[in-house]
Amino acid sequence: MSVYSHRPVVPGPQNRIIEMLDAIRAEFDQLVRDVYMNKTEKENIEHKMSTQLQEMHNFQQNLLEIERQQQAMKKQYEEEIARLRQQLEQAQVRAGHAPPPQPGSNNNNSNSNNASHPAPPHQQSQQQGGQQPPPSIGPGSNYFGGIMNPHGNGNSQGPPGLMVPPPQQQQPTGGGDHGVPPHYPPSSQAPPPPPASSAPGYMNGSNQQQGYGYPPSRGGATPGTPQSSHAPPAPQPLNDPSGTSKRKSGSSMSGPVMPSPSGTNGPPPPNNNSVVAQRPKNQMGPTTPVGLADVDPENVPPNMKVEGRDWFALFNPKTPRYLKVDLLHSIDHPSVVCCVKFSADGRWMAAGCNRATYIYDVTTSNLSCVLQDDSVQKDGDLYIRSVCFSPDGKYLATGAEDKQIRIWDIERRQIRNVFRGHEQDIYSLDFSRDGRVIVSGSGDRTVRIWSMTEQKEMHCIPIQDLDQKDPGVTSVAISPDSRLVAAGSLDKMVRVWDIQTGQALERLEGHKDSVYSVAFMPDGRTLVSGSLDKTIKMWQLGTNDGRSNYGMDRDRSKGPCKMTFTGHKDFVLSVACTPDGNWIVSGSKDRGVQFWDPRTGQTQFMLQGHKNSVISVAISPSGRTLFATGSGDNRARIWSYEPLGM
Repeated sequence: MSVYSHRPVVPGPQNRIIEMLDAIRAEFDQLVRDVYMNKTEKENIEHKMSTQLQEMHNFQQNLLEIERQQQAMKKQYEEEIARLRQQLEQAQVRAGHAPPPQPGSNNNNSNSNNASHPAPPHQQSQQQGGQQPPPSIGPGSNYFGGIMNPHGNGNSQGPPGLMVPPPQQQQPTGGGDHGVPPHYPPSSQAPPPPPASSAPGYMNGSNQQQGYGYPPSRGGATPGTPQSSHAPPAPQPLNDPSGTSKRKSGSSMSGPVMPSPSGTNGPPPPNNNSVVAQRPKNQMGPTTPVGLADVDPENVPPNMKVEGRDWFALFNPKTPRYLKVDLLHSIDHPSVVCCVKFSADGRWMAAGCNRATYIYDVTTSNLSCVLQDDSVQKDGDLYIRSVCFSPDGKYLATGAEDKQIRIWDIERRQIRNVFRGHEQDIYSLDFSRDGRVIVSGSGDRTVRIWSMTEQKEMHCIPIQDLDQKDPGVTSVAISPDSRLVAAGSLDKMVRVWDIQTGQALERLEGHKDSVYSVAFMPDGRTLVSGSLDKTIKMWQLGTNDGRSNYGMDRDRSKGPCKMTFTGHKDFVLSVACTPDGNWIVSGSKDRGVQFWDPRTGQTQFMLQGHKNSVISVAISPSGRTLFATGSGDNRARIWSYEPLGM
């Protein structure tokens, strides 16, 4: 047996612990080195990022400085151009010539600040930048996009515009063409409208049992005749021998006034393309409409103008003054105000904007409620194109770009029901006086009649004229007796149907461009339309012997135009009539509102109170002398118009 052991020597426990601690120490040192390297790399990255952020900030500062310099130069150039243009106009007026056109006078300067130190209104209209292109009249949807653009720059963002109409749509206004009533010189007399008792066709009382037509008129002669029972009150004595009439700033004129006898402060008469209306015998002066949009406010007598902080009104120096006007409330909105409407009792006003409708107390302008469908997707715009109160004031109908008509319960602020069926944007709505029917017009070329009691569609009336390229419907209106529905469309036509049967009754031709608004006069026998041809026309219904103007008998309808009102410098976007029938009100892309006398065709006054297109005008139907305007400058305004002397 060997004395040597063959087993390996096992280290003691003390040596094993020391080796493990050395291994842990080595691993810890490696981790410390890794952390140090990562920290160094992080600091390098943060330094680089900080350097890049500083460079970006410097770039932004330089860009903002360049933009400020550019805006300052632009403003300086615009002020210089406006000053030179004003000097040129004044020189030409003194020389007896007409002022040149002002291509930049109808445009909005989106950078102007109305809150502090506003320029005089007439200077604001001359400093508003470049003219934005006209809206497209293309098929389908968004006919109002270009008009509602809140920016003065055609390249700026806003509601999407469409293509510019082709040259053949940009025809001059006026008559002489086929389908337009003849023009009468100042020395001649326009033919009077047919008497109510002899109104032929569906307007005759003998056809009332057929579901359309009218009862005998209770108001005597219709508007447009000198014997109309709705004639404005006799003006107060206009003499001011002391010459102490002073201009009031920020308030309406209440004292007697005297128009300029010489008329030298007005512009020269329009060309012979203007349609001239017959003036009543008890009024003196020329019968040629006066273009107040071309008048320099500085050249108007103080008693024929009213100026507020950011608005002014010019009264026609060629006609007696019957009215005074004043701004009551100005309400700002987060988007373009596409439409305004009063309730039947005149207590509330609704304004349709992007995604929401706002209802205000007319007396205080306090916001009563906001109607917004929260179930609609939040992406993109959804402009409320039309609003309309039910006659009892309980419901509000809204039409929007999503092709749906929503009927809101105002008190509960909930949707009562939704009408679906249109295939394009809904541009116009109207309730019947009895509240049983609502009519809608859409870019899908249809007028639809809906039953409020049965909550379903009664009639779908398509416009299928083969000779018309795009009869998209832009405006609808129901007659005061709830028997007729009228519609204006992009094909320059105004059409009338029986509301119960859907039968076509009239097709009124005469406008030179798309019709954007229609409204019935209170007598129900007269229709008013506003067009992109810058004119308003007044039509006498029931001149077709009761036969449809469609097909072979269509040419018989080319003579019912009673009067054409000229004076706007740009598209007429909205028309309305006062409850007494004394005045027709129009809103235009030229930013102006004009009151027209339907008996003479003359402008009573021109109001400039917005910085962008006046998209919508509405008259209070309750007898209160109020009207509202909605504009592309994101404002809705409530105004008063009262007889002079009250």
